[in-house]
Amino acid sequence: MSVKYAILGLLHYKDMHGYKIKKHIEQNFGHMWTINHGQIYPALKKMEDEGLVTVTRVDQEGRPSRKVYSISEKGMHTFRSWLESDPEKNMLLRDPFLTRFVFFGFGSKERALEIIGEQIKLYEKYLKKRQDNLVRWQRQDIYVRLIAELGVRLNEMFLSWLRYAYHEISKDMEKTRGEQGQQALGGLT
Repeated sequence: MSVKYAILGLLHYKDMHGYKIKKHIEQNFGHMWTINHGQIYPALKKMEDEGLVTVTRVDQEGRPSRKVYSISEKGMHTFRSWLESDPEKNMLLRDPFLTRFVFFGFGSKERALEIIGEQIKLYEKYLKKRQDNLVRWQRQDIYVRLIAELGVRLNEMFLSWLRYAYHEISKDMEKTRGEQGQQALGGLT
């Protein structure tokens, strides 16, 4: 998904400033897509130049004014065209932890278990937050509700897999220790 369409979609719900857009994506769509803060403002500027969004400066007491973005008619038309086009066909799961995981065999199994344990705690925290948010999302339209439910299910599945991986690696470590112990004892006879 491009930053442009994510922003245009969010602006259908309400006008927002850049930080609010980023925070909303991170909190509610993190299971689908990540975005870095450096992408938001250049995308908003380009969208403003293209006439897809309008900007209103809102004064804040004792602080600099804030730019609040609204979707324009052209932005709505562009978004609808994208929405009705064929979706991208590839399924991407982008998680830096998984990239690291595949190479754990080259390092310490003890450290791998520590990192997996940290991920388990993190995904338990995410799951609680998603389950709490699900109540709020139930009041939204069916598409928002279904994607929120997908977030919970993906989180549950990933958490289950992490626990399984932790168990399997622990079991493998015990097996390796047993084999090394047998080899050491064999050298004594």
